[in-house]
Amino acid sequence: MTVTTEAQTETRTSLNAAELDAAVRSHLPLVGHLVREMLGRLPAHVSREDLISAGMAALAHAAKGFDPSRGIPFGSFATTRIRGALLDELRGLDWASRSVRTRARKVELAQQELTAALGRTPTQAELAESLGVAPEELKAIGDDVQRAVVLSLQGFTAGTAEDLVPERTPGPEDLILHREKIGYLHHAVNALPERLRYVVTAYFFQERPMADIAAELGVTESRISQLRSEALVLLRDGLNNHLDPQLLAAPERGNGCVARRREAYYSQIARQGDLSARLAHTTALGMPTSGLGEAA
Repeated sequence: MTVTTEAQTETRTSLNAAELDAAVRSHLPLVGHLVREMLGRLPAHVSREDLISAGMAALAHAAKGFDPSRGIPFGSFATTRIRGALLDELRGLDWASRSVRTRARKVELAQQELTAALGRTPTQAELAESLGVAPEELKAIGDDVQRAVVLSLQGFTAGTAEDLVPERTPGPEDLILHREKIGYLHHAVNALPERLRYVVTAYFFQERPMADIAAELGVTESRISQLRSEALVLLRDGLNNHLDPQLLAAPERGNGCVARRREAYYSQIARQGDLSARLAHTTALGMPTSGLGEAA
């Protein structure tokens, strides 16, 4: 007689030790990607190492707090947590207090409203009157903001990390599409010419310095940069060819050598496998079963 315990019938709400370790290891490149994405719009003095450290810690906490029963892919869940941690790290570098930021936003909003109403930029006296403050207080707010080390976070709105990168639970169709895109990316990387595949894997997924890759291949860093750019264009067009053909730019010479090579690459992606093969790169919940660039 088999007795089913209550614990056996409950849906798992956390990862076991092996799954936790695998989730963290397979998503380490995600931290580097998000840091590189954010550094592109930050001042040069912001430390990449500090952001990487914050991102790694967030990835570990995300794995510990991940609930598989919610049906959210771990990659999406971790991305939200990592971005939030990076924003918190950046805010910690800015000495301007929350109250200063709040007052500065009120001033900016009032200025926008007055400009629209008056058809011109308001004077400081008009702006102070609209806010109900003395001109001296308005000047003090401006001085406080000017003294702050303002980080360039254009594109983000005020609010918590969760507000900035809201979490959305995908439905079954969204999850299948998400998994198929990941599968196509695996196949597109694997279909690249050998040298291009090596550069993409080493630079993006292993996060190796360009100088090391150049030394190993016996070429200059400039050549590695060219190979990387060539690979990214091929990957973009290969994915668009299968996922969003309207975004695929028509070649200048439809029967040229370059066009033929591209068509051969697109065909090679298709020969990597069918939908089942693409979905095999992720679990039913969207978690990776292998690293990008690895053979299927």
